Amino acid sequence: MPLIRLHKVLADAGVASRRASEEMILDGRISVDGIQILELGHKIDPEISQVEVDGEAITISKSKSYLAFYKPAGILSTMSDPEGRPNLGDFFTGRNDRLFHVGRLDKESEGLILLTNDGDVTHRATHPSYGLVKRYLVEIEGVLAKGDIDQLMKGVELEDGLARALDVKTVRQITQKHSWAEISIHEGRYHIVRRMFMALDLPVIRLIRTDFGPISIGELKEGRWRNLNEGELTKLFSDLKLKR
Repeated sequence: MPLIRLHKVLADAGVASRRASEEMILDGRISVDGIQILELGHKIDPEISQVEVDGEAITISKSKSYLAFYKPAGILSTMSDPEGRPNLGDFFTGRNDRLFHVGRLDKESEGLILLTNDGDVTHRATHPSYGLVKRYLVEIEGVLAKGDIDQLMKGVELEDGLARALDVKTVRQITQKHSWAEISIHEGRYHIVRRMFMALDLPVIRLIRTDFGPISIGELKEGRWRNLNEGELTKLFSDLKLKR
């Protein structure tokens, strides 16, 4: 078997994205056959080499998993938490594959999050150059006026730069001070949707991600997951310019 770069082996095992795996190597967290690796570019034969992350051996998975999960509010977008707080990993105990979450939702947000042990998918799906669209349902205090919609489409100036929506609309008005909106964006900056609405004095009560690229949450219930079907995988790989 040809030698493979260590950061790719780590990504394929679902440890982290390739970029994050490189950082882990430079931080001295990776060893191969008992030898700490501190430089990038190291190649190994994953069939015979034993790779450890923070002293724990990893399994080089040959099969790939692609899951859609409905993250409930109050759950951290991490696979483990040193403080014991509820996290994504709590819902996937007992699995043999080492899953990695694709992007994040903040703790109080809910909805669709993808999980996989495919490092290439993780890397590309979270990279801004591939521009996967994220769609959200947003419960707000107030009602979107035409001027608000125009502003969101034009761009809202936040402390870390301009944030622009691809599409915005009101989907349900409950009262004059309470409504649901739908917004689509490319970006994934921290709390970006909440901050965009807050900039217009429209506080967010509830935030649900319904779509991530070509994948929709559908009828999935809170705390449940499903495997992506062949059609979804074909479209996802096409959008990410990956071969299956």
